[in-house]
Amino acid sequence: MIRILTDLPDKVLGLSARGRVTAEDYAQTITPALEDRLTRHEKVRLLYHLGPDFERFTTTALWDDARLGMHHLRDFDRIAVVTDVGWIRGMVRALKPLAGDIRLFANTDLDQARDWVSAV
Repeated sequence: MIRILTDLPDKVLGLSARGRVTAEDYAQTITPALEDRLTRHEKVRLLYHLGPDFERFTTTALWDDARLGMHHLRDFDRIAVVTDVGWIRGMVRALKPLAGDIRLFANTDLDQARDWVSAV
């Protein structure tokens, strides 16, 4: 399940993952929220928190994540990924050369990630 974080500047899309993240989360929450922000901003920033309550992505959600990321690759100004999940951290490191200004943060550093992604 994805929850939109509402205490961020408008150009920052904040997402918090809990339990299973599904294709429906992408279709009903993530994609519409991103596209809405892109109507108001040339580039957006992303804070993606996969905390201790995160369990997994479904297979279709992983596909939707890759597709969304590739389609909007140049639409992100900064991306902060907050997680302690090893395979996600490895994937973010591998994608860093393609994604531009992307940083990894541990769950204990969520406030620091918020500050970085929101900074002018």
